[in-house]
Amino acid sequence: MLPYKMTKLLKPLGELGLIEQIRRDFTASSKAITLGIGDDCAILRPPAGCEVLVTTDFTLEGRHFRRDLHPPESVGHRCLARGLSDLAAMGATPLAAFLSLALPGAMLAKSAGRAWIERFFNGLRALGEMHRVPLAGGDTSESPGGKSGFILADIVLIGAAPKGEALRRSGGAAGDALYVTGQLGGAAAELSAMLRRHRRILTVATTEGHPHLFPEPRLDVGESLLRRRLANACVDVSDGLSTDLAHLCRSSGVCAEIEQASLPIHPLAQKLDANAALQAALHGGEDYELLFAAPRSVLMPASLAGVPITRIGSLKNRRNGQPLMTMLTPDGSRVELKPGGWEHFSGLAKSRKKRSR
Repeated sequence: MLPYKMTKLLKPLGELGLIEQIRRDFTASSKAITLGIGDDCAILRPPAGCEVLVTTDFTLEGRHFRRDLHPPESVGHRCLARGLSDLAAMGATPLAAFLSLALPGAMLAKSAGRAWIERFFNGLRALGEMHRVPLAGGDTSESPGGKSGFILADIVLIGAAPKGEALRRSGGAAGDALYVTGQLGGAAAELSAMLRRHRRILTVATTEGHPHLFPEPRLDVGESLLRRRLANACVDVSDGLSTDLAHLCRSSGVCAEIEQASLPIHPLAQKLDANAALQAALHGGEDYELLFAAPRSVLMPASLAGVPITRIGSLKNRRNGQPLMTMLTPDGSRVELKPGGWEHFSGLAKSRKKRSR
């Protein structure tokens, strides 16, 4: 699956040794990087006529992955994929990645821990090489908690897009059609199956067919949407279709209606009962597909960069008292669609609301 190998970590390493190991195995070879790993700062050279786009994402043990379930290659892959998907949503071309990594000190002292780190970087590097994204710097630290410490990774992605042309959430207009790439609900369905089995996945033969373990950021699709001027607004489906559509609606000042029958359900989600499959598609999250709006006059191709494109609804004028989002069901009735995907701190807010009653 991942034929990329770091130089073997044969003995315990300190921070400097780990950094040197990373520097040797992630040699920057991009025209956009004048100076990479090894100095106080990296030096980047954005393409002429472009603006720089920056995004950052945490990957936290116990929140985004579990060492007792996820293979290390998946953790590294998903760490980078999160940021790449943000760039894809704005039609940007990646320039460089920066990784800050906190590890329990014991991991560097034990062969099993060093092997986990090696495999983590294998996964990150495999995806980076696929999309020509060099690792240009970052930071390392020992996480607190001793042997019980958690792994924390913060990925920063730098991208570029022509000045004034990056796709945004705020460009949608009433009358636009709504589209989504790929299929929905697969990541939630795969994660649910993993949690039911409660067995560590030791190795994975291929990254294909694993929407949770190895999501595919839609960079080529995002660049095509921007270059061909096909979309007005765009957002990646990382928190769930319902939640990310609400973000787009609020930013654009519109309402939305989607058609339940048009939703492209992932084969893994189709194995669930009908209601569970629908819930996974609407609220599951971590599909990292692109949700975008385009004028009805645009002749949208059936696929972009080999990825299927599906029309799932439309944007409408926003009126007082009207739901932000509705869903047209197969029997012709309309129901309010409320954001039901992931939101950090939502549990705290709900508990406070209950106490205030």
